[in-house]
Amino acid sequence: MDLRLAAATAAALLLIVPATALAQDGAALADEPPVSEQRAIRIAERQPDAVAVKREHPDVFPSADRADGDRDWEVGFFADDEQLVQVVVDDQSGVVEESWTGYQVAWRMARGYDGAFGRKLNAPWVWLPLCAIFVLGLFDWRRPLRLAHLDLLVLVAGFGVSHFFFNRGEIGLSVPLAYPALLYLLARTLWLAFRGGEGLRPSLPVKWLAILTVALIGFRVGLNVADSNVIDVGYSGVVGADLISDRETLYGNFPEDNGHGDTYGPLAYYAYVPFEQILPWGGDWDELPAAHAAAIFFDLGTIAALFLLGRRLRPGDSGALGILLAFAWAACPCTAFALESNTNDSLVSLLLVCALLFLSSPPARGALLAAASLTKFAPLVLVPLFATYRDPPGARLGRTLLGFASAFVVVTLAVMAETLLDPGLSKFWERTLGNQAGRESPFSVWGQASLEWLHTLLKLGVAALAVAVALFPRRRGPVTIAALGAAVLIAVQLTVEHWFYLYIPWFAAFLFVALLAREAPDIDREPAAG
Repeated sequence: MDLRLAAATAAALLLIVPATALAQDGAALADEPPVSEQRAIRIAERQPDAVAVKREHPDVFPSADRADGDRDWEVGFFADDEQLVQVVVDDQSGVVEESWTGYQVAWRMARGYDGAFGRKLNAPWVWLPLCAIFVLGLFDWRRPLRLAHLDLLVLVAGFGVSHFFFNRGEIGLSVPLAYPALLYLLARTLWLAFRGGEGLRPSLPVKWLAILTVALIGFRVGLNVADSNVIDVGYSGVVGADLISDRETLYGNFPEDNGHGDTYGPLAYYAYVPFEQILPWGGDWDELPAAHAAAIFFDLGTIAALFLLGRRLRPGDSGALGILLAFAWAACPCTAFALESNTNDSLVSLLLVCALLFLSSPPARGALLAAASLTKFAPLVLVPLFATYRDPPGARLGRTLLGFASAFVVVTLAVMAETLLDPGLSKFWERTLGNQAGRESPFSVWGQASLEWLHTLLKLGVAALAVAVALFPRRRGPVTIAALGAAVLIAVQLTVEHWFYLYIPWFAAFLFVALLAREAPDIDREPAAG
């Protein structure tokens, strides 16, 4: 009996082992595409873009790799270390699916891939109704020729036209088309700050706008949950939060699939820690629920802060101004970009609105502006404006500056403490501001054209403006501060090497305050002390 069992076992093993080997060989063969690497290269070499670059650069050489997503062949043509052309070849049929040159080789976001940025927010049935609700909800039908109505149209149509061409992959048009809107809004916010003028006086009843605001909030959150993606900015926040929680070095320690994700200030990562602890990161660039939760929180927080700001600016109107400000943010499609891409840009907006909410307290606004500056560095240009504001106007400037500066320094040291110890200030600078200063990007006119002299002049002008608004106009209140703050932030965005639609929320909240709170009594144009 034992001999028969042993013989049967041996026979089974003789059958199983070859069968297993054949199965493994079959699986390996199944992974191999019908189109080999060499064949993909030969197909790519016949494409017009590749032929043209080989004619211009005789030393160009091809290299093929499998795409991470659909596993097609990505054939690059290189001169030295620079990739000049990329051809995507289907690994099953050999059909050329894509061919890219210029900016679109290195920048996938410049290719106009459907839904890569904004997802369903780009759909006409979403974008156009939101634009209509935003403009018509804030429209004054009794005086339709108000200049402030043009401000609304520029905000949605000016950037909307630019974004339309961006979605088509035509960044040679989309990038320069964003600048007329920025320049117009810069001029308007400076005009409102220095010359005043009428703001927005919506005709719709406030109760209707309140109901619309609640519905819009539900729509925005629902759209985020059902149809949004996490781009590298949100991914960076989650990775940074995980490193902080594990007591690991924050800068110079990011994974390869997001090697430059440590380019922001430390607070951009600390703010994600509670969300990453509740919804832990799994180690991959997947759905990243922590990034969704954080983006929703930042957006809702901005809406709540705007509502509270409105109540503070007009304590006797039963919250009407707060509802108008909340509606403006919730209805404006440009503010939904950060929510649909799950980025940290609404965190900047939240902190800046809170700084305006606590404007009367130098330490509070100093602490909040430090927090905003240590998220993304652009709010640093607001330091002169916020540091010199006096409330009441007769308050001593020295005491005001001391209170602001003390809180700013304390918060900065607290947030930067671990970074200063490890990896140190030099590494921090290299990974953040140093990296951004040396960054080349086609998403600005400065990255697309050789205008260095003009770029330098404009940077000097922005620095001068940041100092000037600390001194003029001498008569100022919270609404004037909002207008000046929006102007300075817009001016900075005109100079950055890499500009994107996600930056609009940085100044949008201040712009809404400047437009909607203009005619409120006793909250603006306060006399300055001598």
